[in-house]
Amino acid sequence: MIKMKIYGAGSIGNHQAYAARSMGWDVLICDNDIMALERTKNDIYPGRYGAWDNDIQLSLVKDLPNEEYDVVSIGTPPDSHLEIACHVVENDKPIVLLVEKPFCGPSLNKAQSFYELAARSGTEVLVGYNHVLCKNTLEAERIIKSGAIGECLTIYSGFLEYWGGIFNAHPWLNGPKDSYLGFYKRGGGASGEHSHAINIWQHFAGATNIGRIKEVSAMLDIVDHGGVEYDRICQLNVKTEKGIVGSIVQDVVTEPSKKQLRIQGTNGFLEWHVNWNNGNDAIFYSDGQGGVKENFIPKTRPDDFMGEMRHVQDVIAGKVGESPISLKRGLETMLVIAAAHASYKLKKSVEINYGAGFCQGAIIH
Repeated sequence: MIKMKIYGAGSIGNHQAYAARSMGWDVLICDNDIMALERTKNDIYPGRYGAWDNDIQLSLVKDLPNEEYDVVSIGTPPDSHLEIACHVVENDKPIVLLVEKPFCGPSLNKAQSFYELAARSGTEVLVGYNHVLCKNTLEAERIIKSGAIGECLTIYSGFLEYWGGIFNAHPWLNGPKDSYLGFYKRGGGASGEHSHAINIWQHFAGATNIGRIKEVSAMLDIVDHGGVEYDRICQLNVKTEKGIVGSIVQDVVTEPSKKQLRIQGTNGFLEWHVNWNNGNDAIFYSDGQGGVKENFIPKTRPDDFMGEMRHVQDVIAGKVGESPISLKRGLETMLVIAAAHASYKLKKSVEINYGAGFCQGAIIH
């Protein structure tokens, strides 16, 4: 049986615990706050899944048992990820360490040293951009590989979602000032919280063989009053190593939400959608031969995390080569986030140098 320890008794920790328990794993959730553990047991988990699972262990971090775990997950605020991740890799030495997105704050402070530490360890580090593991992504990859839409000319992605849903899922928070969400330097704001849009753009850039994002030009709408400092809108123009130009938009104001990606090819196009209608994900595409083909894929919110846990299980079983949610890919997303904030501050485009120690010195002003 796979044993999993989850740091953080918030929304993500509960989602992952339910998915892991659905697969028969042994699960422990830990937190520094006893009230967070009580909320998990009495409110969050039974409210979502019908009843509390008595086989889930709960513990304060200071009281953690001295046991080995195959999987450790970090679902705490982004500005705490690196400290916990270093401790886990050096002391727990799990087979897999799964870190929720975004991996860290846009300063990238200590990200390079952790990247090097992880490379020396025997632990496979993953970052929770789980949309790349979903059925609509796999179907889109199949269509691209078939050659139906031809060569990629440009990609657009957008994760536009008012973050009221996040606070509804965390009713103990009164608003963005009560968590990292209201502070972009801590990994919040649209650039961090909705960085799935950057990551999925990068994923399909790989699938269409147009290269990594090399140049970033950003326009941000920063909220800096009422004790918060975050970007509510993050708009990026990007260029890849092969000269392909595209765009990425993330915000925390759009309601109802719209999460999509569009690839324009030389023969046709492909659109990738999350929660298109009635909870379905969707793919639309045209091969230029007339008509648009549609594929609706039923999905619930827990399905995102079931796919993630199945992927972790495959990693443990040695069935995965390079994971699409690898630490390397998660840090490539962080480089774009860091470049976006640098571009906004400097009021000019900035470049990413992937050969410059990967994180350290990678943003060229």
